[in-house]
Amino acid sequence: MTDAALQNLLDKEAIRECLYLYCRGIDRQDEEALRRSYWPDAIDQHGPYNGSAEGFIAWALAALKKGQRSVHMIGNIAIALSGPAAAVESYFLALQRGPNAAGRLNDTFIAGRYVDRFEKRGGEWRVARRTVVYDWVHESPVAEKDGGQSFGARKPQGGVGPADPYYELLARMAAER
Repeated sequence: MTDAALQNLLDKEAIRECLYLYCRGIDRQDEEALRRSYWPDAIDQHGPYNGSAEGFIAWALAALKKGQRSVHMIGNIAIALSGPAAAVESYFLALQRGPNAAGRLNDTFIAGRYVDRFEKRGGEWRVARRTVVYDWVHESPVAEKDGGQSFGARKPQGGVGPADPYYELLARMAAER
């Protein structure tokens, strides 16, 4: 393997890690993770929001605080490297629970793609420009008895920030050092 081929693999893996960091940041309402996903001067066109990544983060965190759950999954990642930039298309599935315009809880399923321009600055890859493409959106009222009740208690459940089991694991591991 050549040095260039190895560097391409390392760059692509760094981009994938950034995409995963973004999903965890959204789902766990982790502002720091979201900030580490974007360059400070990044632009995000995200549904009704179109503006700076800084503004998107504030908008998204405020909206997510009204909801109960959020899960984002990434797949089918295409990365076209071009020097210190990359065109990246990532398919996503998102499941979100939150109030609709009338204040009733809805489950929303969204399938789409993040069409991103990533840039490598100072050896680090982050999103410089994001356009979210929506391929499928389905909303439905929350069932009176959700899956957790139908099949017995499922513990632990995901949470936001430091109350989530992943962050608890990170804290325990850091304490062991």
